[in-house]
Amino acid sequence: MQAITSHRVQFGELAGPLIHGATVFDWQLVATQKVAAAVEYPFGEILYDGGIPFAPVVVGTTIDRYPTIEDRVDVEVVPLNVGTSSVELLYEMTDDGGDSLASARMTHVTIGPDGTALPLPDRVRSAFADRLVDRNPAVGPDEAASGDGRDLPTFESSVPIRSPHIEGAELAYFEEYPRFAGIALEEFLRERGTSLGELSGEKQPFRLRDWRWEHRAPVPFESTLRVECDVIGVDYGTIRVEHTLLADGRVSIKGITEYGCFDRSGAPVSFDEPMLAPFES
Repeated sequence: MQAITSHRVQFGELAGPLIHGATVFDWQLVATQKVAAAVEYPFGEILYDGGIPFAPVVVGTTIDRYPTIEDRVDVEVVPLNVGTSSVELLYEMTDDGGDSLASARMTHVTIGPDGTALPLPDRVRSAFADRLVDRNPAVGPDEAASGDGRDLPTFESSVPIRSPHIEGAELAYFEEYPRFAGIALEEFLRERGTSLGELSGEKQPFRLRDWRWEHRAPVPFESTLRVECDVIGVDYGTIRVEHTLLADGRVSIKGITEYGCFDRSGAPVSFDEPMLAPFES
């Protein structure tokens, strides 16, 4: 299913010369709405009944190249697995030349008013089943990788969830979570005597590259979200962070995030020494 076709990257989707990593999250949810409509289970119908449509449960993503203002982006979505109440979708983002920009695998469930997962209507399950593809692409960080054994920093940040952060179900919007994690990282850099602005130029450091997040509970409107960050690996290619996001003390999201460095065209490059220095003990 071609969910987004020839989308021209907009000025407001950029953070400097490249899109913000949160924009990828937004495109995923925009594409999900198109898919939901295609299988006749639209978000509006679910919201009207008091549900949370196609809530992400597990998300794995890899960015191959960051789009820029000159890019047009296509997003194709195909189902990989469908169950009684869940569907796993593969999102493939490409440029107008057909080259890969990013790939993501997301498992979704729809949550009812009582907080439990709703079974997919038979017609919807059948529509996904008819479109299943037999593929198993590797996306997200290497699950076999572990910490490098050094004493690496931890840091955290908190933010109150206000109305600009929420969506139609009055929960923190999917796109906001990487922003909150990015704020925590930038505050840490400040505490270490530098800043993202000072370290950026021809190279754009600390951009999301690979992540796998498990969404365990929603983040409600007017809760306080604490973002806990444990750095577990640092080298010239990757800053590996274990993230835990807690809403009023309850774990909402947990996972591994790998930050990379990219040039102004969006291609991956290595970190420089000054970019790694804040992470040294």
